[in-house]
Amino acid sequence: MASPLARFRPRLWDALRGYSGERFAKDVGSGVTVGIVALPLAMAFAIASGLSPLAGLWTAIIAGFIISALGGTTVQIGGPAGAFIVIVYGIVERYGVANLLISTACAGVLLFGLGLFKLGTLVRYVPVSIVIGFTNGIAVLIALSQLKDLLGLDIAKMPGDFFSQIKTIAAHLDSTNPYALALGALCILGLVVWPRIFMQGSPVVRLLEGRTVRTFARVPGPIVALVSLSLLAWGLDLPVETLGSRFGQIPGGLPAFALPDFSWATVRLLVTPTITIALLGAIESLLCARVADQLATDPHHVKHDPNQELMAQGIANFVVAFFGGMPATGTIARTVTNIRSGATSPIAGMVHALVLAAVVLVAGPLALYIPLAVLAGILLFVAWNMGEWHEFVRLRNFSSHYRTLLLGTFFLTVVFDLTVAVEVGMVLACILFIRRMSSLFRVAPQPTRTGVLAFKLYGALFFGAVAKIDPIVQAVESHIGGVRVELDASQLISLDATGLDALEQLFKVVLQHGGQLHIRHVNPQPRGLMERSGFAARLNGFQPAPATRY
Repeated sequence: MASPLARFRPRLWDALRGYSGERFAKDVGSGVTVGIVALPLAMAFAIASGLSPLAGLWTAIIAGFIISALGGTTVQIGGPAGAFIVIVYGIVERYGVANLLISTACAGVLLFGLGLFKLGTLVRYVPVSIVIGFTNGIAVLIALSQLKDLLGLDIAKMPGDFFSQIKTIAAHLDSTNPYALALGALCILGLVVWPRIFMQGSPVVRLLEGRTVRTFARVPGPIVALVSLSLLAWGLDLPVETLGSRFGQIPGGLPAFALPDFSWATVRLLVTPTITIALLGAIESLLCARVADQLATDPHHVKHDPNQELMAQGIANFVVAFFGGMPATGTIARTVTNIRSGATSPIAGMVHALVLAAVVLVAGPLALYIPLAVLAGILLFVAWNMGEWHEFVRLRNFSSHYRTLLLGTFFLTVVFDLTVAVEVGMVLACILFIRRMSSLFRVAPQPTRTGVLAFKLYGALFFGAVAKIDPIVQAVESHIGGVRVELDASQLISLDATGLDALEQLFKVVLQHGGQLHIRHVNPQPRGLMERSGFAARLNGFQPAPATRY
């Protein structure tokens, strides 16, 4: 008998079998590359979330290491993600940083439980229209939240909701800092142009040959923008806000372990933030794992284990909360970078975390000179790549149900929040699914003889389709004298309790009018329900479908 609990078996254990020095070299090279890419993103995500840059960095280090070491994927990279920016900012504004840590730890417990009880596959039931809707909505909110630093506006604190943010930005446009705007614009332009410089056939590729081109092409665009524009701002002494001017001296050394001020009264108040973090973390990490499975070409790659991945995500979020971190999940951009850099095992993700730790401990003070406008430019570029904007153009090719779900989730995410959007989206998806399934059930009148009413049932007779039995009832009631009703159930593929009750009511009407009800060619699932309930034994005639031979 299968156990109801998932076994705890990190993918790392299997990846180390037959592990070679050649694979280790590839993993180290990939880990170094991803660690460099993660450096500006981790800081930018934390700052945009209303936290210090160190919160993002140590989340990427601690959670990233745990997720790679204990996760159910081969090449996924974990850490702070852009999708959490809006959520975390709202929690910090409403509940404070201390309660964010409690929510993160509780979300970790919830995520671990989801994996332990084998509920990881449930995430696959979230319709793709809802995923695209909230992803695009979050991208819009991220972009909006970065306009303050991109424009260098003199705003003490940005509000958390959409309309208030627009109103606040519009009211302070006269305080735009042209130097900040120029740096941000140069950053975005550089991120767009950098990969195109090294495309096959470009002038740079023709000018530089071989190893030189490959060396420059491997340098991540965000690092190029961060270093070059920080040097530019420092060298010209531009009057722009930097990490140092906003956050002061960045402390060196390892983060301190601290227990959040935990109480059950507080936890009860944080149920909604906890569920939001857990829900988004589960969806993002498992979607990222699916993307990794599709992109990975290494022969050592194995499809992800969703339950093990959720357990690792839970442990990472629980632990990182005790070091002042923020929620963590799988990150698509860094995972794709990891794959393209040649990663073969979770070792690459662990190396990425160690590289980040070395950079923070050794070169942390240099981060004080990074202009916030440059980080805003990086996040705007991330938001643009994060959104699947082409799906809006393709909406005309899909059904009204799909359009309603995608647009509804998008607008609810932007105007309200992710939890409301997903909850309403899932309820709406269920309603639309019921409507669609009910439209597939039909009752077709068949040729009859005197004193007989014959009908054929097609599809699934469930609670959303029982009204379609009414024409049979009306036909019986309008018939003069006793009538024999014959139902051909050879095309009835499914029956639920409400559908059975509708047949029971039909049977009562037939008996009241002195008639008989015969149901023939009943398939296994409807037959089992009819027999267990005793309905089949009460019928005047009941004929199962003939057994199918293979």
